[in-house]
Formats: sequence, C-alpha cells, structure tokens
Amino acid sequence: MYPKMLGFNTVVQESYSMTLARHSFLPMVVTRGSDQSAISSGFKIRNEPGVVRNYGSLLMEFSKITPDGIVVFFPSYLYMESIISMWQGMGILDEIWKFKLILVETPDSQETSLALETYRTACCNGRGAILLCVARGKVSEGIDFDHHYGRTVLCVGVPFQYTESRILKARLEFLRENYRIRENDFLSFDAMRHAAQCLGRVLRGKDDYGIMVLGDRRFQKKRNQLPKWISQELTDSLSGLSTDVAVTYAKKFLKDMAQPFGQKEQDGLSMWSIKDLEEHVEKMHSAKIRELQNAQTNGDQKMNDVNGGVDGHQNGNDEEYGDDDEMDAVMRDMDA
Repeated sequence: MYPKMLGFNTVVQESYSMTLARHSFLPMVVTRGSDQSAISSGFKIRNEPGVVRNYGSLLMEFSKITPDGIVVFFPSYLYMESIISMWQGMGILDEIWKFKLILVETPDSQETSLALETYRTACCNGRGAILLCVARGKVSEGIDFDHHYGRTVLCVGVPFQYTESRILKARLEFLRENYRIRENDFLSFDAMRHAAQCLGRVLRGKDDYGIMVLGDRRFQKKRNQLPKWISQELTDSLSGLSTDVAVTYAKKFLKDMAQPFGQKEQDGLSMWSIKDLEEHVEKMHSAKIRELQNAQTNGDQKMNDVNGGVDGHQNGNDEEYGDDDEMDAVMRDMDA
C-alpha cells in the first residue's frame, strides 16, 4: 500500500524472520468463549452480555496462569470504559482482583504515568498486575513491557479507527480519488498495523518471551496481514480457538519457558558465539583487502592509460616538428 501512496515501484523487497533459539512467543487467535459463543468487538454484538462475559472470562483465565504482568488493549477509550463498567456489574473484576491488581490507562498523561509506575512495582514485587489500555494510546506507542512486565498481551477486538470521524472520512476520500485505495483496505491495513504494534510490546529481546492473544473472530481472516515473524508462527492449530483450548496451549508454553535456558544455548543460533564473531571479522577484513586491491589495480590501469596517452602525444610532436638535433644544426648554419 505504501508504494501506491508514495508513487514508486518496488525494486527489491525483503521480509526477514526472527532468528530465535527457541519459540519464545505464542500467538493465538481466540474466536469463541468457554460457552462456544463467538466473541468480537463488532458494532452489532460488542455490548451483548454474553460477548462481554466471554471477554471477561478470557482475561480472568489468563490472569490465573500468567506470572507477573498482563497488558490488555481495547479499540477505544469509550469501549474500554463500557466493558469495564459491565465487568464490574457482573462481578468479573472482583474475581480478577484475587489474582492481580487492575490498573487503567486514561487520556490524562499524569494519571497514566502513575498507573504505569504502580504496574511496574506490582510486577517487581511478585503481586502481578493487569494494565487495561487503548490500542492507539500512549502505552501502545512507546512503552516497552519487556521480561516480567509483560508475559501476556491480549487484544480485545480489532483496533479499527472511529469511522465517523470527519478527518478519517476526508482521508479515505483522498485515498480513493487519488490512489484508488478502497476504504475497507486502508482501514483493515491500519488496524492490523496497530494490532501488530500492540503484540510486539511483550517481546523486546531474544531472551524474552510472552503470549500474544488476539481476541476477535475477525482476526482469523486477517492474520495474513500481520508481520511475517508473527504470521509464520500463527499456524492453523493456533487459530479459531476457544478460551479453554487457548488456556491449555498457554499453560504448556509457560511450562516450557520456565525451563533453564542460558545464553550459551543461543550461541550459533540466535546469537553469535566467539568463533562466529572471529569468522565474521576475518571475512570483513578479507573483503576490505580485496576492495583495496581492486581499487589499486584500477588506479594503476588508469595511470598506464594516461602515461600511454602522454607518450603518444609526445611522439606526435616529434614527428610534426622534427628532431631537436636537426633543428640545432640548422640554427648553427644560419648563425655562420
């Protein structure tokens, strides 16, 4: 989409996967609750009690098994406030509170900073916490939840933009008229880009690990729009899951990640060993030497060409004006 918008043709396009010594993240698409009812943040069913209850059950089950921190992303502040209010009435928040603290991002930057500080403190002291935030807010854009600060990230619904916004309508009209980009294509592309950004908050290094849960049935059709490093791990067996099955996969994953795993086990796979580094340095040194030799050879060739041109020009002058000795003899005869 970007080449079409910026007006250029792609010459070389590459997408590189992550080199990991072990499967350190588990992406899953949860489309059904424990009662096998579909879950989605679609406008028609997003406020149905059954859907809201299934989202709450999904969060509660993961709060039981996930150590330390959980980050939950909602499509908007309005929907987050609505679903939190309904959870409160259903008693779901009281159940979750037994396992972890609950903190909420707000539009106010000072309140959000205080919530983040409290969240990190709870994760460090072993209590654990859940941070409820918005996909297009401050937390999703620039805050890293590395290691124990984020062991699970849950996307509640697809983070589409608010389609009634006048700015968005003008942008969609501009893209349609100038670049022939359909509204649905751009909205889907933008939503999946933000979803991927949210998922990437929990994996910030090669020794980190985390669970990525996409809670919406619409993710099943859009999973190919995720970055390659996520989509290649999101197999068919991890798509279209119910809450119970997702929890089962998560338990096994966390058990595997709890096993000892030192840096030496990553050498040669996801990280270079000393030998690999020495070989790379030697390879770069050899390439630099070859580059200098080629430059010197080309320079010598150019100098030979220049010298050859100068010699030819001198010979031409000798033929044109004659030999210098003959000219001196003529000049002496004239003097005599």
